[in-house]
Amino acid sequence: MRAIIICVIALALTPAPQRSRRARPPQPDPQPAASRAVRNRVPLKSGALALLPLGSVRPEGWLKRQLEIQARGLTGRLDEFWPDVGANSGWLGGSGESWERGPYYLDGLVPLAYLLEDPALVAKAQRYVEWTLSNQADSGWLGPKSNTDWWPNMVMLKVLTQYQEATGDPRVVPAITRYLAHHAALAANRPLHDWAVYRWADELATIVWLFNRTADPRLLDLARTLKAQGTDWRGHFDTFAFTGKTSNKLLGFGGPQKLPDAGMRAHGVNVAMALKTSALWSLISGEAADRDAAIRALAVLDRYHGQPNGMFSADEHHAGQDPSQGTELCAVVESLYSLQQVVAVNGDVGLADRLERLAYNAMPATMSADMWSHQYDQQANQVMCSLNRRRWVSNGPESNLFGLEPNFGCCTANLHQGWPKFVGSLWMATPDNGLAAVVYAPSTVKARVGAAGQVTIRQVTDYPFSGVITLTVTPSVNRLRFPLRLRIPTWADGAVVTLNGAPVAGVTPGTFVRIDRLWNKAETVRITLPMPARVSTWYRDSVAVERGPLVFSLPVGEDWRRVTTGMKKPAPAPAADWEVLPTTPWNYGLRVGAGGASLRVIERPVGPTPFARDTPPVEIEVTGRRVPEWQLEDGSAGTLPQSPVVSREKDETLRLVPYATARLRITAFPRIE
Repeated sequence: MRAIIICVIALALTPAPQRSRRARPPQPDPQPAASRAVRNRVPLKSGALALLPLGSVRPEGWLKRQLEIQARGLTGRLDEFWPDVGANSGWLGGSGESWERGPYYLDGLVPLAYLLEDPALVAKAQRYVEWTLSNQADSGWLGPKSNTDWWPNMVMLKVLTQYQEATGDPRVVPAITRYLAHHAALAANRPLHDWAVYRWADELATIVWLFNRTADPRLLDLARTLKAQGTDWRGHFDTFAFTGKTSNKLLGFGGPQKLPDAGMRAHGVNVAMALKTSALWSLISGEAADRDAAIRALAVLDRYHGQPNGMFSADEHHAGQDPSQGTELCAVVESLYSLQQVVAVNGDVGLADRLERLAYNAMPATMSADMWSHQYDQQANQVMCSLNRRRWVSNGPESNLFGLEPNFGCCTANLHQGWPKFVGSLWMATPDNGLAAVVYAPSTVKARVGAAGQVTIRQVTDYPFSGVITLTVTPSVNRLRFPLRLRIPTWADGAVVTLNGAPVAGVTPGTFVRIDRLWNKAETVRITLPMPARVSTWYRDSVAVERGPLVFSLPVGEDWRRVTTGMKKPAPAPAADWEVLPTTPWNYGLRVGAGGASLRVIERPVGPTPFARDTPPVEIEVTGRRVPEWQLEDGSAGTLPQSPVVSREKDETLRLVPYATARLRITAFPRIE
């Protein structure tokens, strides 16, 4: 009886079938009008903040250069030589790959194309979007007919929402409406299965997006169905079972189930996607425990699997705190997306700090500086990238090579969303019709504020390499009233904010400082975030060096050697696969105290390639000594000696660089007694 009721509701929600007409693809407006965030409708709970539509925030300075590097690298060229997203893709009507890789690729290509206003990239993205919209089935199904899995369509829904925000294409909202009605009609007899059971929040995000545009309450009925069929991630972290390095036996692999539940819940990418689940669900449940579940989840992950780069280990499954264990690239970019969603819901400054830590360390570190190759697994202590059988839980020997498709191709398809979506999280709207600077990077935001005004704010900075941030506030008219909130990171003791040279009161680390006033044109807000180097403690009482949101590493000399044999799928030109072998010693400990007083900071201008090894924008000098007993094990840095350690070697001045500029590195060091 319940199934019949669900079907009747869904059919009532479904509009009359219409085949999308082919039309000239909408083009980006070179000077788009300022947009206002779409806020949550009742009965959804209001978020602490609201994401702005794609295109409201534009990258500038070093951040724009980083996106341009991405456009010249794999993202801009992948469809030309990688068949899984090429001309025969199922998402272009071909007989090729028809599951997640096309949507994954578009999830980054679409925002990158429209943020850079690059006609060639827009045309690439448009081919897939146009095929998807023009070939929607009368039933509402989207995508290749050969695919019957809910999961990849969840990603394509996210693609379409971004595309609609960038172009205003009127076909998108009806297309998504028909698809979700189709899902509601089949949900009882075709429940979520396999990956979709663990990743149901990706569809929930689209349901919330669509409800805020159509106000149809039956969408919330589908949301409740997804929750009933999906994994209880809040309960998972409240009773966390994976308190050490896992194994195939512990996770249930090799048994009767192809995808055992334990293995799926300890899977790094599933966990990364899960971080947003409870926060998004809290918009429906209204429960504070749901809203703040990500804070507790990250505390659990840090305790048992935390890494200095801000991530948790998972190679491919949870692997403990040893910094020679790995973390998958997909988990990094999905954690970033999850945190953007969570911060919009709960406005937590600590989670915004974490978002920056991932974006400025873990994300760029797992790709070459030119973004033509990437790793499947990165290591905080990574002293050799080679075809070795390392101590991964469940990954293969290719996993930490730099290449096109090391170990498995999911990251090749999914890496592209990281930087473009990060741009969109720099600024968010506030419930009182203002703006909040959530994370810092050179950018310009244009948005509607106040009762009926609009403002452009340009952010000039070399952050995170420098702590000085200048905002030029230009409202559409003088004396426009709206509140401006500025995040003060939890680490920023002594932060100072000035407005037109005068100090602003109430600047406290771990909070947003609020400036609510009548704004005139070209007023200046200056944020100064002190960035002394500091020391943190990690696995086996090792130490890491940090400054602001950046983690620092000892760079190990790099010998890049192209791999042409021994790979499951050697990269076709113009891509390549690379081993990176060490040419300098790496087994050092540091002579540092808890306060970091012995650390000397050297700042330089940011170069044309922000995360290039040879031109780091900032360095830290520190005294260290070799630790001879610390040697290679299975192609990785061996188990960290328990600190403090005794070394009779001579003192040396070591030069530490930002984590992401060193592809071979030591990040967690033994502390010299």
